[in-house]
Amino acid sequence: MEYTMRIEKDEKSGWLCGQCEQIPEAITQGKDMNELMFMMQDAIDLVLKCKRDEFRAKCRNKNAIVRKLKIRNEARTIIKASHRKRLCTA
Repeated sequence: MEYTMRIEKDEKSGWLCGQCEQIPEAITQGKDMNELMFMMQDAIDLVLKCKRDEFRAKCRNKNAIVRKLKIRNEARTIIKASHRKRLCTA
C-alpha cells in the first residue's frame, strides 16, 4: 500500500516534519529525507498496531467472523466497481 505524506521543513532547525494523509495520527520528523521516511514507516506501523489492538480489545465477540481483505490498486478498484454497476443495471 502506498501512503501520501505532507512534508514541511522547519526554518530554524532545518528538520523535516511529515504527516501521513491516510493516517493523520502518523506524524514524525527527521534530519533529512531518508531519516524522515524511515521514521514515517515506524510511525505508521505503530499507529496501525495501536488501532488494531484497540479494535481487538473492543470486539471480543466469540461469534465474530475474522476475514482478511487485501487492498488493491485504487484505479483497478474503481474500474471493477463501475463494471459491477453496469452488470447490475443490464
